Amino acid sequence: QVRLVESGGGLVQTGGSLRLTCAASARTFTDYNMAWFRKFPGREREFVASVSGAGINTYYSDSVKGRFELSRNNAEDTVFLQMNNLKPEDTAIYYCAANTIEPLSNRWDYWGQGTQVTVSS
Repeated sequence: QVRLVESGGGLVQTGGSLRLTCAASARTFTDYNMAWFRKFPGREREFVASVSGAGINTYYSDSVKGRFELSRNNAEDTVFLQMNNLKPEDTAIYYCAANTIEPLSNRWDYWGQGTQVTVSS
């Protein structure tokens, strides 16, 4: 069982940056692969990035490669999403997720409540 709480969303201008934080409460945090998803209005959640439990393997969707960086601090049970060069099309609710399968799995068993990111043009 994992509880996840996202924070750090807000309003920024095109080209700006935000850093999202996911605080986890888990028995053994390194057992969990972690991921960020985002949801646009009227659409299903889409994959943004994920990382393996030890932080060795990291994966990104094509839409954010080169702009976003996912990292994790296992000593503090925390995951970050550094978002740079933000675009209006990045506007969405961003969710933190966890599983014990693999970082590229389509099954994510635990979810946070989401944090809103809005990029103005």
